[in-house]
Amino acid sequence: MQGWVTQLRKGLVELSVLHVLRRGESYGYEIVQALRDIDALAVSESTVYPVLTRLREEGLVRVREGASPEGPPRRYFSLTPQGRLRLAELSAHWDLVVEAMRCLRAPKNG
Repeated sequence: MQGWVTQLRKGLVELSVLHVLRRGESYGYEIVQALRDIDALAVSESTVYPVLTRLREEGLVRVREGASPEGPPRRYFSLTPQGRLRLAELSAHWDLVVEAMRCLRAPKNG
């Protein structure tokens, strides 16, 4: 069963990253921390950073470098208009999946 759970989590990382960025610009480590707080996702830097790279390559997020209080500059990520559209599409589909599962899990009448 662990393989199935892992695949489900991987499928939710993109949607989760987009939701974090919906709140506003964030740097990579902030995104990782926001998602680490959600036990069901079990994400790490090695899962989030490749997703951020792919989202940037697809034009769904933009990246800018900014100063860091200490250490090297930070890379800040934010949603593009296309990213907001993808988030809306994925969220709508997720809502359909959740509703379908709710129907399937409901006790059978009759």
